[in-house]
Amino acid sequence: MNRKHFLSLTGVSTLGLVSPASIFSSKVVTKNKISLAQWSMNKSFFSGNKDPYDFAIHAAAMGFDGIEYVNQFYFDQLKNGTISSKKVGSLAKTLNSRAKDNNISNVLIMVDEEGNLADSSSKVIKRSIEQHKKWVELAAELSCHSIRVNLAGEKNPERWINKSVEGLTGLCEFSKTMGINIIVENHGGLSSNGSLLAQVMEKTNLDNCGTLPDFGNFCIANTWGSDPSCKEWYDMYKGVSELMPYAKAVSAKTYDFDDDGNETKINYAKMLNIINQNNYKGFIGVEYEGIRLSEKDGILATKKLIQRFI
Repeated sequence: MNRKHFLSLTGVSTLGLVSPASIFSSKVVTKNKISLAQWSMNKSFFSGNKDPYDFAIHAAAMGFDGIEYVNQFYFDQLKNGTISSKKVGSLAKTLNSRAKDNNISNVLIMVDEEGNLADSSSKVIKRSIEQHKKWVELAAELSCHSIRVNLAGEKNPERWINKSVEGLTGLCEFSKTMGINIIVENHGGLSSNGSLLAQVMEKTNLDNCGTLPDFGNFCIANTWGSDPSCKEWYDMYKGVSELMPYAKAVSAKTYDFDDDGNETKINYAKMLNIINQNNYKGFIGVEYEGIRLSEKDGILATKKLIQRFI
């Protein structure tokens, strides 16, 4: 999936209505730090208005504890579709320097456009594993805990589960030697079916394999999880509940806010209570994908909303 298409987003009105936060005012999330997903600033980075190598500087200026990289912004060094990792060291040196200078933790790398890990062809899966390895190596150099991958390819649900297990097992065997987790985001199509992805986790059954539940990516009709034209959505609260037992990271998606600072499509009190019920203590990643507010304003509004509950 080419996430650049997100720039054409005009709304996600079918995601569901927000209930009053007071309904879910019992326990709230504790002990979590907040990270910034680089995709929140994709317009600035793709346009060249900001340098992706300065991501840590921008995140620190907005008060974040950690950062979540997106591999697409570093294809100039580690070209997608290749298996070469000769520039991992120099890229890591630059990014580590920015993070250290700004007291920011490197959390994970979101990996796109490196082949189908759940393809119907084992040959394609094997190639995709090889293409992902350079990002595993970079994650290790950056002291990240994970890389986030997609499970695209096979369309038949039962075969998709088996091919997903095949792809994840192969990549996890390599990443385990480097101390890196492989985590899967609900990112469209079959991967946005929480029940099916939970089955993949159960069948893979590896300590360094897990999920990255995203609050908003639950379009199961299309290949893009937040597609505004989607005709079939998986229940977001059910999906997050199904994926949280395997979560090693969490993506707090936002699109827009009302006058009281509440997300207009997602009940954050309900979502964060689901996280709390699963005793999750890791980073919560801000991923603003709206168009009405500026990137900075949307990012800070998301951060402020999360802080109500932690």
